[in-house]
This record gives sequence, structure tokens and C-alpha cells, in this order.
Amino acid sequence: MHYKMILLPDIMLDADTQNEILKLLQEKNPHFTAIDQVNSLSGGDINAVYKIRSGDATFVVKQNYADKYPEMFRKEAAGLDLLGKSSAFNIPQVIGTCEASGQSCLVLEYIASSNPKVDFWEDFADKLVSLHQISSENNCFGLDYSNYIGSLVQPNQWTSNWFEFYAEQRLLPMFQDAYDQGHFTQSDHRRLEQVISNLENNIPNEKPALLHGDLWSGNYLVDEDGNPCLIDPAVYYGHRETELAFMQLFGGFDSKLFEVYQQKFPLEPGFEKRKELHQLYPLLVHSVLFGGHYVQQVRGILNRAF
Repeated sequence: MHYKMILLPDIMLDADTQNEILKLLQEKNPHFTAIDQVNSLSGGDINAVYKIRSGDATFVVKQNYADKYPEMFRKEAAGLDLLGKSSAFNIPQVIGTCEASGQSCLVLEYIASSNPKVDFWEDFADKLVSLHQISSENNCFGLDYSNYIGSLVQPNQWTSNWFEFYAEQRLLPMFQDAYDQGHFTQSDHRRLEQVISNLENNIPNEKPALLHGDLWSGNYLVDEDGNPCLIDPAVYYGHRETELAFMQLFGGFDSKLFEVYQQKFPLEPGFEKRKELHQLYPLLVHSVLFGGHYVQQVRGILNRAF
């Protein structure tokens, strides 16, 4: 299982926190009388993650600092609920959120993992097509609330135009954060502005699509029946090409998925040439978080755009 985690000596499921978690469990089922077992899970870089057992039931608890990441888990829970109601993917059921001892917790259904079924990637493609065919009721890009991508706030103000949304809610704020850290120059900013001014000529106009928003290989699981399960969303209604470009940025998805997707819900010609324009956003996110070669990847895309 791939869950994001940060190992910190002063973050733990202490007695007060376990009591708050138990209250959440009892709201679902009063037969839960105690937390019988707590085990750490590994992976990732944001939250402490635990597998807990109460009686014969197992759950996942994600934990972080309440003041450092305000409302993170409430917004993640809302994103999981939206995906669970809207998509055919297996999505962990949200038990609830709580705070104790200065920590925030998100309690989720535990998804046992297994090997992928024979038609796993074809099924993944079908479910992704269905997800991307869901559009916003107001025909706008964004969401009712901001959320997080990784540890960074992701604004989602409703916008009727994708190119304006992508510039104002994605590229420019994240570039500014990276610029403030000293990663980029005024020359880089001028190139970005030129890229933004030409987006409408390079990216086809499409209606808003419901996106997972952070779909890399660490954010899907294979459940015990061999089906795809999505976790850790950064949901919003956006341009579906951004999701597919993100998925191809770091690998981990079989080519069969993209072949079937293209058959079922074809993209406009030229996606391979323009996908790095969509990849600017996740690369800017990584530039803010990690700097290094991600900055050079962004600069390379800006330079190649001319």
C-alpha cells in the first residue's frame, strides 16, 4: 500500500487521540469498544500513517499537525466522498476526521491489497473515462473549496475559462512560490507569461472534467479483488488532459491504459506534443517542494515552447 508518511518523533497516536478516533468508530458502530492494535505504515512524505484494529475491523489513520495543515483532512475527506459518489473506482470509505493533542486525524476504511486482475489496466481505463465524463453542474472549472496537492494549498476558485483557470489558479501562484524561494528568474517569468498568452492556441477547449488531481503511481492501490482503488485525491473540475499528462510524467501506468482510454474517449490530435504544457503544474509543485532538477525541467519546457 502506498500512503504518504512523515516520521516525526513528536507525532503519535497518544491516548487522547485514540479516544477521539474511538468516538468516530462508535458513531459508525457502537460495538467498537476499544482500539486493540496500532501499527505504523510506511511510505511518502507528509503524514504519519497507522493501521489500527478494533475487534475484527481494520482501519487506516492519517495524522499530521493541525496548525501546519489546517483543514487538510476535512478537504481530503470531501474529495474522497466526491470520488466515491461519482466514480466507479473503489474509494476508501471515510469514517471521519478529528483533532486531539494538536494533531489532526483522518480515519479511513482499510483496503487490503492483492495482485491486479487480468484486465486491470483495461478496467482502470474504463473507470477513468467514466470519471472524466462527469462535468461540473455550473460548467465551470474549479471546486467549491480550496484543497491541497501534497502539502501545498491548491486554490480552486470557479472559473468559466480553462485557460484563465490554469494560469490564475495553477501556474502563476505555484511559479510565484518557487520564484520566492529563488528557483526562477525574471526571464523565466517572462517566458511563462508568453506560454500562458499562447495556451488557447495550443490546448483544445474542452468542458470541465472531474479529476483525481494527483494521480501518480503512489495514489492508486490494487484491492483484494484485483481492482483499482484511488487514494489521496486533490480533486477539482479541470481539463482531462492535465490528468493524463500527470500520469505520464512519473510513470507507473501501463501503456494499455492509455490505449484503451484513447479508444473509448479520444483526445484531440497532438496530445503528445502539448502534454508538457500540462505537466508544468506538477513540475512547479515539485519545484516548490524539492527544487533541484524539477526546476530545470520547468525551465526546459518554457524554453521549448518557442
